[in-house]
Amino acid sequence: MPETTITPDPLAGKHAVVTGGASGIGAAVATRLVAAGAKVLVLDRDEDAAASLAGEIGADHRAVDLSDLDAVRALGLDTDVLVNCAGVQHVAPVEDFPVERFELIHRLMLLAPFLLTQQVLPGMYDRGWGRVVHVSSVHGHRASPYKSAYVSAKHGLEGLSKVIALEGAAKGVTSNTVCPGYVRTPLVEGQIADQARAHDIPEGEVVDDVLLARTALKRLVEPAEVAETVAFLCGPAAASVTGSSFVIDGGWTAA
Repeated sequence: MPETTITPDPLAGKHAVVTGGASGIGAAVATRLVAAGAKVLVLDRDEDAAASLAGEIGADHRAVDLSDLDAVRALGLDTDVLVNCAGVQHVAPVEDFPVERFELIHRLMLLAPFLLTQQVLPGMYDRGWGRVVHVSSVHGHRASPYKSAYVSAKHGLEGLSKVIALEGAAKGVTSNTVCPGYVRTPLVEGQIADQARAHDIPEGEVVDDVLLARTALKRLVEPAEVAETVAFLCGPAAASVTGSSFVIDGGWTAA
């Protein structure tokens, strides 16, 4: 087996697709992969934001609603690296959780990653090299009240990643998940009001008393921290890493 060579631009010559790439974790990942030498395609439903970021970092962009599975099937992607970042949240008790919202979250966060991976695997197999990274969540390992759709989708994503890892191992393709706790993103900021309502507490108490209640490190994770882990998993240093789940949760799962 040839030795692994680490270079300043470990993804030079590689193509990468980042979903949900216009903001939050996705934007940080897209920026980091460009810095690693990859030619990045930013996928996001917000075309203006995707175009703005792409122009800023020197990437391409494409607008798509990943909850529309026909639109996902029509993408026709072929890439060396796929990073699934897109996600939404909804907070409500199970008995009040809207079925249509539950279905949408599963389409976006489990079915779309499945279809995108299914789409890009043949090319990866043909080239004998590929990296699939799913930005999951600590909620892929732990549950929280009022998040039945999000938690179940992330648990499913963990299982999907492991199956991809086993099937792709002999063909040069790795699959891993990155599981952050609460990250400083619009997704987290947007659920503060919902959490306050669900727990019947003031919004100002949500971060410390709800979001970070189970973490040892009392701070939100920064998107760039997640992006660094993703970049590692996409690079040559992670050639033997597959079927794994990398938790960045401030000590949440240590307790």
